[in-house]
Amino acid sequence: MKKKENKTITTFDELLDNKYGKRGAEKREKWEQEFEAFRLGALLEEARIKLGITQEELAKKCGTNKSYISRIENNASDIRLSTLMRIIQQGLGGHLKLTLQL
Repeated sequence: MKKKENKTITTFDELLDNKYGKRGAEKREKWEQEFEAFRLGALLEEARIKLGITQEELAKKCGTNKSYISRIENNASDIRLSTLMRIIQQGLGGHLKLTLQL
């Protein structure tokens, strides 16, 4: 029996295409960049909570301050790669892996 395709389902990419334009469009690229910054903050916060440490404790471990950690977790601050690596390695005891998609 052939499976009938449901044409009423809209994918997340289709929703983004409709609201922000196709990938490569200025508005869409801005959204993608902001989403990645949000995701990074959420990942750091999740790791910190999983380890049971406060923002202040994390900040002390990696040589920064609580407000900076808070700004990163809340997507209100750009972060340098060297600072990100220090937070992950010294503060969280982890390792950073990056991927590049073209």
